[in-house]
Amino acid sequence: MATVSSHILDSVSGDHATGIRCQLFQLVKASDRRLVFDVKADEEGRISESVEIEKADRDAEFELVIHSAAYFSMQSIDADSMVETIVIRFVMPDSHKRYHMPVMLSPHSYSTWWSS
Repeated sequence: MATVSSHILDSVSGDHATGIRCQLFQLVKASDRRLVFDVKADEEGRISESVEIEKADRDAEFELVIHSAAYFSMQSIDADSMVETIVIRFVMPDSHKRYHMPVMLSPHSYSTWWSS
């Protein structure tokens, strides 16, 4: 099984984004997507979920959706953010690989990169 993981850091507080909601969707058609998981980050701002990838799905696109505005609202940060969600679209051609995408976020920006 492949693993989708992230370490999400809050650049406003300088701490982990504990409890931030993260969803993974598989894009099925141009206008359709299937929910793969819906989790909240642990106390270290981390998620790590196993994902079963069928041979037919190795070219499929996936979206990791991080609910940043709701997270900052929970932190009582009223920043009128235009960034409601962070969406990272990617493929997982290797069904046994770890796909790790760390994220640093603030109410008005974010940064992500690929890490293995």
